[in-house]
Amino acid sequence: MPEALIGFVYLAGLILSLGGMLLIDHRFSLFVFSNPMRAAAVLVIGVAFFLLWDAGGIALGIFFQGTGPYMTGVVLAPELPLEEVVFLTFLCHLTMVLTLGAHRLLQHRRSAWAN
Repeated sequence: MPEALIGFVYLAGLILSLGGMLLIDHRFSLFVFSNPMRAAAVLVIGVAFFLLWDAGGIALGIFFQGTGPYMTGVVLAPELPLEEVVFLTFLCHLTMVLTLGAHRLLQHRRSAWAN
């Protein structure tokens, strides 16, 4: 792999994972593809919450930016790399897909048992 692209490996992996989650979401119409406005609000609130959490951890000296050859080096704020925002977006979306998928599966099971 060319040296210039090594720094984007982690970000590319996160984006690829987020894309995979979106495909699952689309296939089963769980979150974003079920109600886009609600999903956008939940994602913005969730990512904002975790960014505030990160800001508190950074201010207290608990969280810090790791270094590595697979990071882009793009820093949005002190100790806050671009990859963190993409990861938090993926984490929030994954949580909602898992939660809503489990809820749908349980509803399906209950209706099957009721018959």
